Amino acid sequence: MRRRTPPPPSPLPQRKGVDPVRVRLPASDAWATVRDHLVTRLAAGEGVIDGMLDAGLIVDASGSPVTRDRTYEPGMHVWFHRELPDEERVPFPVTVVYQDEHVVVADKPHFLTTTPRGSHIAETALARLRCQLDVPSLGAAHRLDRLTAGLVLFIVRSEERGAYQALFRDRQVVKGYEAVAPYDPTLSLPRTVRSRIVKERGSLAAREVVGEPNASSRIELLEHHGTRARYRLTPYTGQTHQLRVHMSALGVPILGDPLYPVVADPVTVGDFRRPLQLLARSLEFTDPVTGVHHRFVSRRVLTAWSSHDEWAG
Repeated sequence: MRRRTPPPPSPLPQRKGVDPVRVRLPASDAWATVRDHLVTRLAAGEGVIDGMLDAGLIVDASGSPVTRDRTYEPGMHVWFHRELPDEERVPFPVTVVYQDEHVVVADKPHFLTTTPRGSHIAETALARLRCQLDVPSLGAAHRLDRLTAGLVLFIVRSEERGAYQALFRDRQVVKGYEAVAPYDPTLSLPRTVRSRIVKERGSLAAREVVGEPNASSRIELLEHHGTRARYRLTPYTGQTHQLRVHMSALGVPILGDPLYPVVADPVTVGDFRRPLQLLARSLEFTDPVTGVHHRFVSRRVLTAWSSHDEWAG
């Protein structure tokens, strides 16, 4: 099997913790100029690419600006910084729980995206930590939903990232979650829920369908008070929104969930009230590089349990 040649290092530094965009010119194409290819491929709008080229904002591997008449070279790489969107700042800190020369374990707040995605670019846990810790090479080993708070593992050295990501792929990480949801005295717990979950492109919510189960979750009742209860959730698989789907299917949807059991009106930008009451409470694994066994626990508190009136208000 042919090993892919890694791309050359970026000649541009990060900006606000965000990597520049890298574009590889396909070997199968034969354009007259780099400019012609970029105009067609990026569809950036009338005059945008020409303006960037004239301003020297698109560079080659040596860091030299690419000119409008630069001849197309199959396999060539070019870099540029995307224009960052005007993002609403999430007014909660990312807390570092642990750091060594290989990994960083951070406690992510609700409403903050883990890694750049869609309209969330600089206002992400990864970009913040790169700037906060001055570790430009930092990368994420996995992701948490934007609305879910809790522990996330980040990797310091890019060459070691695959080893840590393999822990999650091979299910060698024990993840423990906590949730606040309605209390149903008729619901028999603990139990393991198994179902087939699919999430289709363009759909906000995932759904259960008939078929071979691909999602498995352990649901346990920790304590209850009146109509509310605190649950321990253990996902054995990693389907999108798995815990949220399973809790909803049991008739006890997680408090603050805008998607389950039904998709509600989108949360207004800048409205940080009533966060989803789901927390990635613990993370346990054996470090594939050092061999050290780690177990980390979040100190965050789910406010619908500790101060429900404040959360609901």
